[in-house]
Amino acid sequence: MNMVNEEIVKEDLLKKFPYLEGKISIPRSRRIFVDIELAKFEEVFLFAKGELEFTHLCTITGLDEGESIGIIYHLSRKQKLLNFKTSIPKNNPVLKSIIKYFPSAEIYERELVDLLGVKVEGLPEGYRYPLTDDWPKDEFPLRKDWKPKG
Repeated sequence: MNMVNEEIVKEDLLKKFPYLEGKISIPRSRRIFVDIELAKFEEVFLFAKGELEFTHLCTITGLDEGESIGIIYHLSRKQKLLNFKTSIPKNNPVLKSIIKYFPSAEIYERELVDLLGVKVEGLPEGYRYPLTDDWPKDEFPLRKDWKPKG
């Protein structure tokens, strides 16, 4: 398995951000995962988008991890996926929007709001997605502690 290009991406990230040591993994060809604290997320994310040319946002995944909500940003370039995972506290799930960098992020961020109850700062007021407008307020069906009513 040839992972030369993935290793170069890892080296570039570590050169610029030494605090990522031990936080980057390459589980298989064409996949790079980076665990990053929320406070450092934006600077690493912008470096990957600009300098490393990961210019396509594939999706954003939200996960209920118990005490926190995990957020994974999936970026791609030349058939390689760079996945940034950060966590926010479940009792105060606040995140900055990335739509100024990727306008296509709006739909994924609306999913985080509707399904997990994340407050996305900078997300314009607008429609709900994917839940209907009459869905009960403060009911987040992808949270592990959610129970359907009725």
